[in-house]
Amino acid sequence: MMARDIARALDPALIGTDVGLELDPWQAKLLRDQPQRTMLLCSRQAGKTTVASLLGLTAALMRSGALIIVVSPSQRQSAEMLRTIRQYHARLDGAPALNSESVLKAELANGSRILALPGTEATIRGYAAADLVVIDEAARVEDELLAAVRPMLATSNGKLIALTTPAGKRGWFFETWTGDSQDWTRIKVAASDCPRISKEFLDEELRELGAMRFSEEYGLEFRDSDEAVFPHAVIAAAFTPDVVPLWQ
Repeated sequence: MMARDIARALDPALIGTDVGLELDPWQAKLLRDQPQRTMLLCSRQAGKTTVASLLGLTAALMRSGALIIVVSPSQRQSAEMLRTIRQYHARLDGAPALNSESVLKAELANGSRILALPGTEATIRGYAAADLVVIDEAARVEDELLAAVRPMLATSNGKLIALTTPAGKRGWFFETWTGDSQDWTRIKVAASDCPRISKEFLDEELRELGAMRFSEEYGLEFRDSDEAVFPHAVIAAAFTPDVVPLWQ
């Protein structure tokens, strides 16, 4: 093992430096901590795809024969993240060579595979023992996807990271983010927290998008859907754990 490989194993954040990036503190911390279950609620262009791609590349490098699966609402989005991972791999001195690659798959000389799949239950069933599953645009994938993903991690003790901007007060990401489960590490990065996004740009986006859309895309507020008949707060208030259903 090369000295640089040992250094990356001891401090995974070094991989960002090695591919020519200057990581934000939260990105470096995530690469070092690598929690089992991570939720990234980040604005557009805050760096969530960058850090998820680095996590995928790190997983492929650090263990021979690793399986990394990237899913998103569409095949195109999953392929874009795989493309980012390949770009970072190409900049990395001493990394295992790519034995085979396509728009949807990359296989390294150490036997590790990175697969890009559309995020539907039907397309991901059949895969097992994943070392890392990345769910991109997690607020926009089907709720059934999480139930299909979790068994992939059972025997491998694999990690799961879900990244997204808000998409209304609905779906498993919203419910989990606002819930009280301690199984997840939650990281929130608004546009105002990102040093690469200027105030001038945000002012322009606010004028173009309007306050409601801007608050979702850049301020990370979960808003009620325009199609909702009742606000989420009204629906939530109609339920209480204090009343025992008659059928119990």
